[in-house]
Amino acid sequence: MIRTWLELPPMGIFLTLTALYFGLVVALRILFFCAPFRRPMQSLNGIVAPFFNASAILFALLAGFLANDITDRSRQAYRAVQTEAGELRNVYTLSVAALADMAAIREALKAYATSVTTDEWPAMEEGHGSPRTSAAYDELLRKISDPSIAKSSGNAVHAALLNAAVHAGNARTERLAIASDHTNDLKWIVVIALGLITEISIALVHLDRPRAMTAALVVFASAAVITLTLVAFQEYPFYGTFRLSPAPIAETIRLLGG
Repeated sequence: MIRTWLELPPMGIFLTLTALYFGLVVALRILFFCAPFRRPMQSLNGIVAPFFNASAILFALLAGFLANDITDRSRQAYRAVQTEAGELRNVYTLSVAALADMAAIREALKAYATSVTTDEWPAMEEGHGSPRTSAAYDELLRKISDPSIAKSSGNAVHAALLNAAVHAGNARTERLAIASDHTNDLKWIVVIALGLITEISIALVHLDRPRAMTAALVVFASAAVITLTLVAFQEYPFYGTFRLSPAPIAETIRLLGG
């Protein structure tokens, strides 16, 4: 359910939170100040203001931790893409600078980079990689592992090519791991629930002041909706509102004449 909500368009995420938090504001007003609920609800009057601080602090802390986790994951995703693109450029540069003819390696490199941008990037929206891209990487690694490269271009060049290819593969693995990570789903449920509980707490300490209750609830609901919406936009780095582009890897295709 949470994953479906996070995959909504930006306006859908915003409107869902707005309906949830401001809908509770309306429901609490009706529950506390309209018949036949008013009299039993008013019997709760007397709860002191500091009461709502506990849920508000928990909400703020967990929302902050969640935002930090999402920001850190986005940073890791950006670093993985840049590392992968950089290592692919290293393979290209070494293949051009070496004495031996490495046209086959460049063809395999082009096939891999093309598969990443056309096959794997869309597949990451579903949280997994592309078998075609895996096959293209295996072929690139097989070409680079050819022992004849060491004989014609030297062990240093061969080792540098292998290291660049392996590092690119490690960066790809990290990129796919981030794309398939849904560990924050439970955190989202807790944060949203704590926000709703905080609204109820605010209402309970304003039972004798309807206008003050409405004002306090509207202010909190507005802050919660804006904050959670902006954080939700960044939940999935490879799709959604602030998605990462495959442009750094596509640049390798341009270098190869694609």
